Amino acid sequence: MAGIELHEMRGEDWPEVFALWLRCEGIGLSDSDSREAIGAYLARNPGMSAVAREPDGRLVGAVLCGDDGRRGYLHHLAVSPDARGRGIGAALLARCFERLAGRGIPKCNVFLFGDNEPGREFWLRAGWNARRDLEILQKLVR
Repeated sequence: MAGIELHEMRGEDWPEVFALWLRCEGIGLSDSDSREAIGAYLARNPGMSAVAREPDGRLVGAVLCGDDGRRGYLHHLAVSPDARGRGIGAALLARCFERLAGRGIPKCNVFLFGDNEPGREFWLRAGWNARRDLEILQKLVR
């Protein structure tokens, strides 16, 4: 991870972060990922989400991190395909866990599309456990 710097994600990072998410397989985007929605998420979870940048400033990684007071949640962890294998994803995770622990959050969850095999491999290698006893149900509020 030589030269990579991690920084708090800010609203002004959104265009670059959104472009990264569009380039990365396994990231599902929706209205919840608009500039306004991400700005609101960052405001509710100050200092939790992060970006990774090369020395020249190029964004190569990003993750949304927050909590509900009981559990932590990660969303859209992405590393640019040309920057993978350098420990950037692991460093972003470590930063998130440090922040969650600082808030007294004992566990963290991540949502993964069932057909995202590269993502599943990453999470399992990073020590995450698949919960086969849970199912996600969702309904639009509006």
